[in-house]
Amino acid sequence: MTAIAHKPHIWTRAEFEHLVGSGVLDPESRVELVDGEILDTPPQKSRHATAVQLIDDAVRAAFGRHCSVRARLPLAIDGYSEPEPDIAVVTGGPRDHRDAHPATALLIVEVADTSLAFDRTRKLALYARNAIPEYWILNLVDAVLEVHRDPTGDAYATRSVLAPAERIAPLQAPAQPAIAIADLIP
Repeated sequence: MTAIAHKPHIWTRAEFEHLVGSGVLDPESRVELVDGEILDTPPQKSRHATAVQLIDDAVRAAFGRHCSVRARLPLAIDGYSEPEPDIAVVTGGPRDHRDAHPATALLIVEVADTSLAFDRTRKLALYARNAIPEYWILNLVDAVLEVHRDPTGDAYATRSVLAPAERIAPLQAPAQPAIAIADLIP
């Protein structure tokens, strides 16, 4: 007799959206689809939530009205993933995404404390593989901003770590005043 190995079911984005639409998954539940896996996302601690608000304010000022800043909203990034990054800057206005979630972003920011390893590996590979040009991790553990640019395969060719005394200009908003890293850290 041949043994059959058990393996997890890999969910497509269409199946995932059907689970939500049919009520099997509560639309208010804190889950996201990453590489075909439905993952629970941890609740946000106060410091994490404060950082998300600070980043939201800073990137809205940097990008102005020509983009939408989406906090904890889905991205239909590929056929097997629908992450909900802490911040995603997308082209167009909110009504441009009324009938479907955006499929890409100009900038994605994840705030990381307990999720730091996951954000540096699985999320980084997902965003690089889907050609997100710029990915930031606000590392609350070390109080730094990790900046990833130039996606190539499952990685980014350029990585820099910025301390609170430094500043950054997003790639897609270079003409605006640079954002002080200290302004992002709670």
